[in-house]
Amino acid sequence: MPGRNVIKQDVSDSFQHVYARGHSRHKIFADEQDYITFLKLLQRYLSAEEARDPYGVPYPNFYNKLELLAYVLMPNHFHLLIYQRQPQAMAHFMQSLLASYSRYFNKKYKRSGPLFESRYKASMISDDSYLEHISRYIHLNPRQWRDYEYSSLPYYLQQDEVSWIRPRRIIESFSTPEDYLEFVSDYVEQKKMMDILKQELANKI
Repeated sequence: MPGRNVIKQDVSDSFQHVYARGHSRHKIFADEQDYITFLKLLQRYLSAEEARDPYGVPYPNFYNKLELLAYVLMPNHFHLLIYQRQPQAMAHFMQSLLASYSRYFNKKYKRSGPLFESRYKASMISDDSYLEHISRYIHLNPRQWRDYEYSSLPYYLQQDEVSWIRPRRIIESFSTPEDYLEFVSDYVEQKKMMDILKQELANKI
């Protein structure tokens, strides 16, 4: 079972479900450029090729220290599914990511103070069988999840490929991308049916 998110268990070779929300539930993505900027920061820190600033100084690179397995960006929060190879890799990555994005957002919108509700929350996944279900939960966050632009679903369906998103540890459990899509879709249909049944039972009591 996933561990409690108030306790960050910092161990090597561990799967982590990471979550961060805007302070007071305010938006952290106000327009398309905000989403794009956050994705570019993920690319900066997680790509196989090291990125450098305008002066040629390399940014921190975590490609060999952790893997981003899945993500979704929502207006006031985001989810990441991470495989941590080395202790403290996730903490250093999240510090770089959130600090960089907060500076961008505060400068753009002429604001000050914390952007996020807390540093971030993380649950270590101690049972590997939960991984595919957590990836499904992440991808189902948007209401229009099939066509949502800011999630890793296209990489699971092999519609795109980049070095900084690595779904292999999950997708290898499925025979084809279509099987994964069916796995996600089945849950939606099952939930709809359960909601209908609950409503019918409530009306009959």
